[in-house]
Amino acid sequence: MSTHIDTTCVQGGYHPGNGEPRTPPIVASTTFKYTSSEQMSRLFDLSESGYFYTRLSNPTSDTVAAKICEMEGGVAAMLTSSGQAANFFALFNICNAGDHIVASSAIYGGTYNLINVTMRKMNISCTLVNPDCTPEELEAAFQPNTRAVFAESLSNPSVMVLDFEKFVSAAHNHGVPIIVDNTFPTPINCRPIEYGVDIVTHSTTKYMDGHATVVGGAIVDSGNFDWMAHTEKFPGMTEPDDSYHGVTYAKDFGKAGYIIKATAQLMRDFGSTPAPINAWILGTHLESLGVRMHRHCENAQKVAEWAAQDPRISWVTYPGLPGDKYHALAEKYMPNGTCGVIALGIPGGRDHVSAVLDSLKLVSIATHVADARSCVLYPAGTTHRQLTDEQLEEAGVGIDLVRLSCGIENAEDIIADLDQALTAAETK
Repeated sequence: MSTHIDTTCVQGGYHPGNGEPRTPPIVASTTFKYTSSEQMSRLFDLSESGYFYTRLSNPTSDTVAAKICEMEGGVAAMLTSSGQAANFFALFNICNAGDHIVASSAIYGGTYNLINVTMRKMNISCTLVNPDCTPEELEAAFQPNTRAVFAESLSNPSVMVLDFEKFVSAAHNHGVPIIVDNTFPTPINCRPIEYGVDIVTHSTTKYMDGHATVVGGAIVDSGNFDWMAHTEKFPGMTEPDDSYHGVTYAKDFGKAGYIIKATAQLMRDFGSTPAPINAWILGTHLESLGVRMHRHCENAQKVAEWAAQDPRISWVTYPGLPGDKYHALAEKYMPNGTCGVIALGIPGGRDHVSAVLDSLKLVSIATHVADARSCVLYPAGTTHRQLTDEQLEEAGVGIDLVRLSCGIENAEDIIADLDQALTAAETK
């Protein structure tokens, strides 16, 4: 039976039988008992599915992954211990030393550093492109050794809407998959797979958990990219894996091959595994995601409209505003809303911005975003602190940019707190 996304949040991923627990059980076990050595051997050969060690997979985590997979419209999914791990696994699963990535420059600072610094140490290079680039500029970023395109559906923290059509077309014209981090809009407001995206990632730490409780990540594969049509580019998917007795992931596992490879190889070797209790908490919080996202967007719209009229704020970026640069793209790809995050420009230099933030009483200063509680951050001084002024500009993060994450409190109280903080900072 087809259902609305809100219903999938509540009912998806877990379907108990007669007399079974109504809520998914927490399988707090590292190991699983078998009576047959032969069966255990088949599990290690990947010729039979099952559980044998929680570092690779766990029933509780798989239940929550199945829910997220259903929400995104994918064919297979996995959880990771963090959103950073999800993005790294998603790329490293198909990139080898000597390969190249085309990435949007407007991405979360940690992901920017992962791709532009850490993965370069692995001899995986990248070309960063402004998401507003022309198709010709995007085309010029590709190289013969390009193996993936990476972007965010809604950039963190600059709230830029990705032109899916432009980026998907470029990736597929070059025979590579496009990976999109869909953390900010969540599948409630955007399902990238419907626009041709091949692989979707999430920092589930944000809206999916939504309560600042558990760190986590997720990878969802659409199953639509034809690895076997590009065998020379993706040998890890299309050639036998000697570390798993000659398994060929794309051939032996079909549409599930990408996720099985990421689990069998990367989770085995890096161990970025979520604890079963963390997965269970995430699954519980996902049940209210549809309700919460509606309130986040409603509050952000009200706050953005107020901020756009206040002379103490130099600019406001929120795709829900009719005059916003990304309003048309938001209407096209996220017609039901974007997220609760607003980018504000507070003039006066770093000290004045800090004075405004220090004067807030309801809204918290926190290295967090997309939470039930409203919070604020100054990216140039925190998450993007490692970037030069030139890199900040390239990433769409100006010196005056403040990221405001509207929670699910009453919007009038959020506005009142911002108002008093702006007034208080003028007297300091």
